[in-house]
Order: sequence, then C-alpha cells, then structure tokens
Amino acid sequence: MTGFHKMAGGVASSTQAGDASPAFLLRLVLDIVSGNVAAGTDNVNVAFKRDCTDLVRRIALFMHLLEDIRDFRPSDHDQDHASSSSSASSWSPDLAVALQAAKRLLIVASTYNSNNSSDGAAKRISFQFQCVTWKLEKALGKIPYDHFQISEEVREQVSLVRAQLRRAAERYGSLNSRKVSNGLSQPLEKECGGTNHEISAKLDSIPENCGTLRHGADKATKILERVKSSSTSSEVSLLNEINSKGQDNVATKGTGETKKPDALVIPDDFLCPISLELMRDPVIVATGQTYERSYIQRWIDCGNVTCPKTQQKLENLTLTPNYVLRSLINQWCAKHNIEQPSGLANGRLKKSDGSFRDVSGDMAAIQALVCKLSSRCLEECRAAVAEIRSLSKRSTDNRILIADAGAIPVLVNLLTTDDVSLQEHAVTSILNLSIFANNKSLIMLAGAIPSVVQVLRAGSMEARENAAATLFSLSLADENKIIIGASGAIPALVDLLQHGSTRGKKDAATALFNLCIYQGNKGRAVRAGIITALLKMLTDTRNCMVDEALTILSVLASNHDAKAAILKASTIPVLIDLLRTGLPRNKENAAAILLSLCKRDTENLAYISRLGAAIPLTELTGSGTERAKRKATSLLEHLRKLQQL
Repeated sequence: MTGFHKMAGGVASSTQAGDASPAFLLRLVLDIVSGNVAAGTDNVNVAFKRDCTDLVRRIALFMHLLEDIRDFRPSDHDQDHASSSSSASSWSPDLAVALQAAKRLLIVASTYNSNNSSDGAAKRISFQFQCVTWKLEKALGKIPYDHFQISEEVREQVSLVRAQLRRAAERYGSLNSRKVSNGLSQPLEKECGGTNHEISAKLDSIPENCGTLRHGADKATKILERVKSSSTSSEVSLLNEINSKGQDNVATKGTGETKKPDALVIPDDFLCPISLELMRDPVIVATGQTYERSYIQRWIDCGNVTCPKTQQKLENLTLTPNYVLRSLINQWCAKHNIEQPSGLANGRLKKSDGSFRDVSGDMAAIQALVCKLSSRCLEECRAAVAEIRSLSKRSTDNRILIADAGAIPVLVNLLTTDDVSLQEHAVTSILNLSIFANNKSLIMLAGAIPSVVQVLRAGSMEARENAAATLFSLSLADENKIIIGASGAIPALVDLLQHGSTRGKKDAATALFNLCIYQGNKGRAVRAGIITALLKMLTDTRNCMVDEALTILSVLASNHDAKAAILKASTIPVLIDLLRTGLPRNKENAAAILLSLCKRDTENLAYISRLGAAIPLTELTGSGTERAKRKATSLLEHLRKLQQL
C-alpha cells in the first residue's frame, strides 16, 4: 500500500513529503530499536522471543542506510529531481508502511501468552512475521541506491539484511505450511547459513540466469505492445487484542515526534485484520470476515483452512469481492484526498515521486469510444473495441486516458462474450493497457483475472496468446503473483505451453517463470504437469525452447515437490548431455539445476558421477560463464567429498 500508513497508536497520516522522509523513517527505526517497542520485547513469551529479537536486530541495520539518505545532498543539476525523490518517492511510503507494520507486530507479539491464547492466535502471529519480513525486503529493494550515492559498505550491509529477510520469509512460509501450532516458532536461520531460493538472490539474480526470458522481461514493453453481493462486516484490528493499558502505552510512548495533530484516523472497518493496512481489494471469506485479497490468499497458500480472525474452519476457500466496502473505502479516500490508483486531473497525472506528467490526447473522442463499448449494436461495439486496441498500443498517454475514461471494467465484461473478434480485441486491449503500471491495479480491481483465465482456457489461439501475455504483465507486481496463481491460471498456462503456437508457448513460458518466483505457485505448477512439459521441450530436436525450459526448471528445482518430479521424470541424464553439448547459457542453467538436485543427496551425487558428469563440469569451470563456473565448482566439491566417504 502506498497511500498512507497507520501509526502505532491508531493514528494515520497521508504520505506527504514530511510523513515518509528519511528523518521520519530514521526516528521510526530508533523507536523500534532503542525505544519502548524493543524494550517491550524483553519479556516476550518464549514462543516469539527469538522472532522479535531477530526482527529488531535486522531493523537496527537500517540506521546506517537511512542516515546516508538523510545526509545526502544532491549536486546542483540533480537538485530538482532530488527534492521530490528523496522524500516523496514510492520507496519511502512503502518502507514507512513496512516499519509501522513491524512496530505493531512487535507490540502484538509482546502481549501474546501461550498459556492463555489459542493455537490460531499463534499461527496468525507467525504468519504476520512472514508478511512483515516480506514487506521489509520488498521495500528495501525499491530504494534508488545509486541516486543517493550509498556507500559500498552500507550497500553490502543492506544486501546482507535483504538476504536474511528473504530467508526468514521463506522459513516462516515453510513453518506455516506445516501448520505451526501453539506458537512454537523456531529460530529462523543461522545468519551465515541457509540457502536463499528466491530468484532475486544476490548471486543468482534474474538478470543473470533468465536467458531468453530475461531478455524478454527486459523488453517487456515491446513484447506487450503486440499487441455481488456482499456485506460490510465490522473488521477489528489485531491491536484490539492488546489490553487497554497496552493501547494507552502505545498511544503515548515513543510517538511524540511522529504523530501529527491533524493526522487522519483510518476506520477499523477499512483495515485488513492480517496486514493492518487499508484494504484496496477487500474480499469476504466463508465466515463472513473481510480481508485484503493478497494477504488472505497468502494465508490460504500456507496451508491454513481457518479464518485468521475467528479461527472457524472455512467451509470453502472462495474469496468473494466486497464491492460495498471497496466503494466505501474509495469514497473515504476521495474525501480525505488519499491518492487513488488513477491520479489524472486536468490533463496532469501525479506520479509516485510526487511530480506530475502532462497527458495529451483527445479525451472526448476516447470517452465516446468507451460509451460505444456498451452498444447493443454488435458492429458498433466491434469497431469501438478495435479502435481502443489500436489506441492503447500506440502510446502511454492513450493508455492513461482510456483507463481514466472507465474502459477497463467494460473491457473485462467483453472477455466473456461469445464473439471471437470482440474477445480477441478486448483481451489485447487489456494487455496493452496493463503496460502502464498504474493500470495494473485498476485491472486487478476490476476483477479481470477469472475472465482472462477463461480466455486462456477456451479462446482462439490469438486470444490465448494475449491472455498469457496479460498474466505475465500483471504478475510483475508481487502481490498479483499470489492472486493469479490461486485463480487456476497455472494449469491453463501449462496447457498452452504444451499445445500452443510457438508464440503462445513463449508467452506461457514467460508467465509461468514469473509466477513461479512465488514459492506458493511452484507446487501448483508441478501438480499441473509442468515438469513433463519442460522435459519434452528439453528433448525436442528442434531445440527452439531449451533455454526457456531450463530457466523455469532452475526456479522450480529448489521446491521439494518439483525436485521429486524432476528426478522421477529421469531429467538428470538430459541435463548432463546439455552440460556437454548445450549453448553457454544452457550449460549454466543445467549446472545450477544439477546442484539443486544433488547437494546433500548422496544418491543423486553418486548417480551423476556414474554418468560421467565430472568431465563436463571440470570443463565448465574453465570455460563457462561466471555463474556456471561457480555452480560447476560447487558441484565438483560435493563429488569430491562423496569420494572421500
């Protein structure tokens, strides 16, 4: 959420320049580390004491970074840009939100008593630790380090913290998926140990190991240019679990410098009980409670089948959009001047860094076209959507104006039409509109995903290709990976990967790669039969998609279910052949996959040894890419240790 954040004592403020400035963030970190929040964790029940200690220690490492940013003085030619980006750019509100969430979580965890609390309360707190560490790592990744001239020493420190946060989030995900009960949260990791399986890891980042998909992502714009009911149940913040004395303490201690006399109070009904943030896409679960979609979906993906708030078992896992509450939240945001997903006014669009972009175009003509999208005359509707498709392909300004004219919900409705031409134009228009980042949230809020997935399953080949490309574009936002993965998109993408046109297969591969960065989607892909499809691509004599297959396998290989499926499919001999005969990028990814499959597995190590893997691996250490050399060297070391046993 980038609109605003909620203060620890129940007070919120809009993220104006002063509200998320480096000085404000530094005070917040100091409040957590050396103020009442950290002090309050000294008496935490043993169940979460280590979790709280680790979180506070990691946040403490933010101080040097924020001091560097606070003290940064831009050169004269950068002065205008820095005046906005140093205090009001998108990274600072996101980091403020994450730190506030961490602060609230520490308070909640410090009041938890395993003797008097339910198993569900412990699971919920453990899940919140996962969400908070995930949000902190994501916020750190958005900071423009080059712009602020952050020192190498501090960058290395931040890199370490991000790696720790990623491992912590993964470990919490693993614990939650095994249904941790009674708050028995384990130490998260040894700081110098563990394996970071996120695709954005420092040594194995996306730009380094994606091959063709990497280039496709770098040219995403060119690729993409191809182109009710509900009730408003009262939601109570988790802070209500704190006793009244604790709330008084929170409201009066440690917030004197940050609280503003004119700060807004966010109604409790508008806050997600999991994230404690303003909901943008509220959904209702089977118990009647409302949550932010991405957070409740993440809770379900961790294997939980209960309502986080009531602890009742969910009779089904359906998430019903709460349109009434969403409308009330939008009205409240408009009343209090809280930025909405579309910020177009008087031909000017407010950007995330606080600056403005002038938008030019014939708004009256576009509004007339959008009106024709709902025409009962099929030919008129066809002509209008074809023109929308053409305009949305041409320029960013057109994409902004078309979305602001209200075209997106109407285009989403057209996705379910039986008319092939209308459906193709509609899905391609949504694809083109999604290129503009602000439109992604509008498309998600319009409930487009189920209809896009239906087009992906049953549309014409052109419509299926562009539906797959649309899912890739939307999945560039991390929270959307969760929603899209839960929508049934992955089996449909795997089917397109197996039976689609050449372009359709490439679109499906790109979307699947991006979705499988999220751990919860890896199991879905395996169950959809992706390993069989990838092995077929590896052994295709035309070798037209070997690079894509290897890149996806390298993401999946860290997953337990995927590893078992890869081994069962007899993939190892194929990978060793690629070590011998593949292109440099193929060899690199083959070595990375073999390392994931074989380390700490003596049976697999012995198997690749019998197949003669040592010879091509040795050659790779001398002639491969830098990443290939690292992977080959590590795998050879494991083989040497095996021989010494």
